[in-house]
Amino acid sequence: MTLLDRVRRRFARPPEPVCAVVQASPDPDERVLAWGVLVRDQGWLVATSQGLRRVPAGLPLAEAGQADVLPWHEVASARWTATGDGGGRFEVIALTEVEPGVQARLPADRHALDDAGDLPAVVRRRVDQTVVASRRAPLPGRGEVVLVARRVPGQAAREWTVVFDDDADRSDPVAREAARQKLAEAVAADQVV
Repeated sequence: MTLLDRVRRRFARPPEPVCAVVQASPDPDERVLAWGVLVRDQGWLVATSQGLRRVPAGLPLAEAGQADVLPWHEVASARWTATGDGGGRFEVIALTEVEPGVQARLPADRHALDDAGDLPAVVRRRVDQTVVASRRAPLPGRGEVVLVARRVPGQAAREWTVVFDDDADRSDPVAREAARQKLAEAVAADQVV
């Protein structure tokens, strides 16, 4: 991609279906930050102020409000692998709450892009901005958990959660109790600060 192409891309208006999806959002302040073109004309991967959206190319404009958003604070990781021609692959792993204070990683969603534009940098910045603190903690015997404090839109307080490295440890009563204790200690220490 030439420098001129990059400048044009930077100041280009998002495609009409992308604009329609954001305009149909229940949040009137949602805006497009960056987008990438999916391979084989499948649509766009879009970073908005609210989260990450996949907008199919054939989405009827009347159904624009049905394009789901993955909020930034629910993104566990978004790994970008560039191909050197302006495109690449995103592997996005989302989090889901399995019980209060405990999240699990969902299977990875993979998105291949012909043209990524500024999308990789924007996604990284947005995900990083939600994470206030993150640390690993060992469990008794084996295994670890990740304790994460995130900023959640509309909430004044940080939201602390625990994510088990191995989902099987969530069903072990000893590991669950240890994780709860570590989470309680992290929340208590955060409130002192």
